[in-house]
Amino acid sequence: MTGARDDGVLDVLVVGAGPTGLALAAELRRYGVRFRLVDRAPDRVHESRALAIQPRTLEVLAGLGVTGRLVEHGNRTVQLRLHTGRRTVSMPLFDIGLDDTVYPYLLFLAQAETERVLVEHLARHGVRPERGTELVGLEQDADGVTCRLRVAGSGEETVTARYVVGCDGAHSAVRRWAGIDFEGLAYPQTFVLADLEADGIEPGAAHAFLGGNGLSFFFPLQTPASWRLLAMRPPGGPAPTGRRVELSELQTLADAATASTVRLHDSVWATDFRIANRGATRYRSRRVLLAGDAAHIHSPAGAQGMNTGIQDSVNLGWKLGLVVTGRGAPALLDTYEAERAPVGRRVLRFTDRAFTIGTSSNPLIRAARGHVVPAVLPLATRFRRVRGYGFRTLAQLAIRYRHSPLSAGDRRRSGRGPRPGDRLPDAPVTHGGRATTLHAALGGPGFHLLLCSPGGVWPAPAGADLAAAHPGLVTVHRLSRGGGPDVLVDHTGRAGRLLGLGGDAVHLLIRPDGHLARRGDTDLTAVRDDLARWLPTT
Repeated sequence: MTGARDDGVLDVLVVGAGPTGLALAAELRRYGVRFRLVDRAPDRVHESRALAIQPRTLEVLAGLGVTGRLVEHGNRTVQLRLHTGRRTVSMPLFDIGLDDTVYPYLLFLAQAETERVLVEHLARHGVRPERGTELVGLEQDADGVTCRLRVAGSGEETVTARYVVGCDGAHSAVRRWAGIDFEGLAYPQTFVLADLEADGIEPGAAHAFLGGNGLSFFFPLQTPASWRLLAMRPPGGPAPTGRRVELSELQTLADAATASTVRLHDSVWATDFRIANRGATRYRSRRVLLAGDAAHIHSPAGAQGMNTGIQDSVNLGWKLGLVVTGRGAPALLDTYEAERAPVGRRVLRFTDRAFTIGTSSNPLIRAARGHVVPAVLPLATRFRRVRGYGFRTLAQLAIRYRHSPLSAGDRRRSGRGPRPGDRLPDAPVTHGGRATTLHAALGGPGFHLLLCSPGGVWPAPAGADLAAAHPGLVTVHRLSRGGGPDVLVDHTGRAGRLLGLGGDAVHLLIRPDGHLARRGDTDLTAVRDDLARWLPTT
């Protein structure tokens, strides 16, 4: 909900209403947080900018009820065409290693559409971003953060919030006022983005043209145009000016990359830009936190940026929601940086390496791009385990928090199935005779205790005392191959296989963001202790 408490203090001020800020606002709303969402821009973006949504992002947004709308408006892509001169290599995307998600594809959708879906979701719940509102000052003390906001046409106002979250991008005012350094480098290359129509290119697949001077990509969209073009300008060109890039310039770049086989027309939007690789030295300074591009920016390689930002928000949102409403221990917020900063650093390393390989002017690397990669890649993709691991990494399904303070129990256990800190795999189940999935059944706010057994080992009252001690924050579920009242039935056996279940009863304590907090046997004493630590009742 929006608005301040009776004492005039906000729980949270969210600065920045892009995908990261919108996702955070939606998560905070689920927990009854009093917040405001402000953005200095007068309107949301209407260009595509970020354009790919990874499977894990679709999963975490499903709990908000928006994933169906995103999928409806997006373009599912499962094929990549690599073009090198006269040779074209077809490569499947996400065809293996994604059997534990209901979203085994890369969804291409313009950022403008992603934002529109999130804005409409918030509006249905009475939340609207305050546009044209800029943060121009910030001071912290032991009790809160005093912020100065400049509102277009209305002057300045002072707002006090218990916490401030900077989701305000690469040039974050929140980060600057909090005194958090942003370290890294800027790349010298200039790139062009355009949403347009293109003839002479196969629809329904993503296309990469590998040449000596770098990479050019065509990604399938539905709106605002059929294709997104990403191309690198020749070395030594002028710096970006912010002007609109003319269609003739785009055609020249496309001709060089495609040997004049693709004709461009009806450009909706086009711009040039440069890329940096930078990360915040801290994700938190007392009562100020950073998420998304305010914490990490990098090249678009692998379509990781917006997805990492949204997942920052989901990770932070439930923790902040519990803490500011008095239902969670303040130490929960300490786990945000511990979990998400390593993810941000890995993304920075991965995208830097991919960018360097794709754009280097080194003669050996240029030769490898144009001749070696197309020859070797089809052979490499025959190794199913390697391909599956690569796809899971890109899809962000392999993200785990095994070294987090929230991950309890034996994180080094052998055998199949997720360990504490790992993402809960999804699988089909039935509940009350109706088909559903594990993620859908366990998608509500709060912690979920899943009691698994091959045949009704768990007594009926098991876990009931935990749910009673933490009303609305702990929900108990049962998973079994057999039926019964309020039982999730593993009718295919797939859930048990993915969870690594054998003949013994197992409990899984699952966090609000779908990661395991604990795994154990029929003794729930440790679960009781974990919940008392993170969800104190007094």
